[in-house]
Amino acid sequence: MNKNVTKPHNILITGGAGYIGSHVAHLLIDNGYDVTVIDSLITGNKHLIPSKAKLEICDIANVDKISKIIKTNKFDLVMHFAGLIRVDESVKEPEKYNEFNYEKAKIFLNTCFKNNLKRIIFSSTASIYGNPKEDKVSEESPLNPLNPYAESKLKLENFIIEKSKNEDINYIILRYFNVAGADEKMRSGLISKYSTHLIKIASEVATGKRDKLIINGDDYDTIDGTAVRDYIHVSDLADIHLISGNHLIKNGQSNIFNCGYGVGFSVKQVIEYYNQILDKKIEYEIGIRRVGDSKSVVANSNKFIQNFSWKPKYNNLNYILKTAYNWEKKIDNQ
Repeated sequence: MNKNVTKPHNILITGGAGYIGSHVAHLLIDNGYDVTVIDSLITGNKHLIPSKAKLEICDIANVDKISKIIKTNKFDLVMHFAGLIRVDESVKEPEKYNEFNYEKAKIFLNTCFKNNLKRIIFSSTASIYGNPKEDKVSEESPLNPLNPYAESKLKLENFIIEKSKNEDINYIILRYFNVAGADEKMRSGLISKYSTHLIKIASEVATGKRDKLIINGDDYDTIDGTAVRDYIHVSDLADIHLISGNHLIKNGQSNIFNCGYGVGFSVKQVIEYYNQILDKKIEYEIGIRRVGDSKSVVANSNKFIQNFSWKPKYNNLNYILKTAYNWEKKIDNQ
């Protein structure tokens, strides 16, 4: 065996059976990394995990099992995706969201740190900005979470930042805007019986799984009264993780980055774009506003772009919608 061959980087992923975690796992493996996935499969789907990834089915708060996994593998980095993501559910069950997204995650990260796994990428959310006053929010914009989901994410961000002040911990916190679309090879996409994602629900209407889409409020102070969001293709988001991971492995500095394209689309605009690529129109009706929803959240994503000279590959709403639609058709029978 050639001694000059470098050993591939070894990455630990929590929540790798989920929508974003599985995309990142596929991209890492495509790029020659070794990947171990920890997932309890409460909301994840193991069919999304790459066949070359090692799967450990367990709760992230299981200290003994997590310690053993870390001790028997020399991980270069941990990417923490595991958590609950439904804003509507978090409003009804705030304690559950605090437990899963903060308390359990804190136990998990402390286990990592104790076992000398001290490079972390954390998937956070743009919902911690609340109702921004600026047209585009930067990483320095005021933080004002409007719901327990966002609060739980911000608490874990603060935990990581505080820990790093006293320990040799390097982190990158990625604040996701609205993630959508599917892998172009159709290996992974969004599978959820209870999704609140606009593009997922529109795709279910487009493929005949739902009769209509409910727009949650049309009385916002926006271009057409419906809420405005910044939609980023999941494969570009996976690429951001790959770049961030390489940065940390090379002992790059800790940082926080927004993950979006810097372009906002209203709910009605997304539906109009979708209608252009479909044979039939998406039926919708206007419902009431959801508690905890922001009127407009669009990223200023210059910081990541400038730090890494990054160019997104899939910054096109039509492409996002086409991949989401193709994925929804693929999982018709699953």
